[in-house]
Parts: sequence; C-alpha cells; structure tokens
Amino acid sequence: MVKNPDDKSVAERRDFLKLASAGTLLGGAAIATGGKAQAAVPAVEHGSGYRETDHVKTYYELSRF
Repeated sequence: MVKNPDDKSVAERRDFLKLASAGTLLGGAAIATGGKAQAAVPAVEHGSGYRETDHVKTYYELSRF
C-alpha cells in the first residue's frame, strides 16, 4: 500500500527528521567552537534559606495568603 504524501504519519516523520538534523547541526557547532563547559558556582546559603523578597510579597498579594 502506497501512502498518500498528505498522510499525518508522513508529516510527523518529516518533522522529526527536520528536528533531528537541526540538533545534529547545533551539536556540531558546539563541538567546533571548542568551548569548555563550566560548572555553576554554588550559592552560599546564610540562614534558613527563606527570604521574603519583593517577588514573594507580590505572589502572596496575588494569591491572597
């Protein structure tokens, strides 16, 4: 049985192949640049770790806690 080019599975397979090729290109570009990975600097915690910042206060106001 020959599938119709408009078939959904054919379109999904084409989309997958496009994404796979884009991922390969991006991976190759990362290797070609020769950059080294750097670890994130761990945050120094002081106290209990909870801080009531402006962001937290806004959340409390919006959620009415």
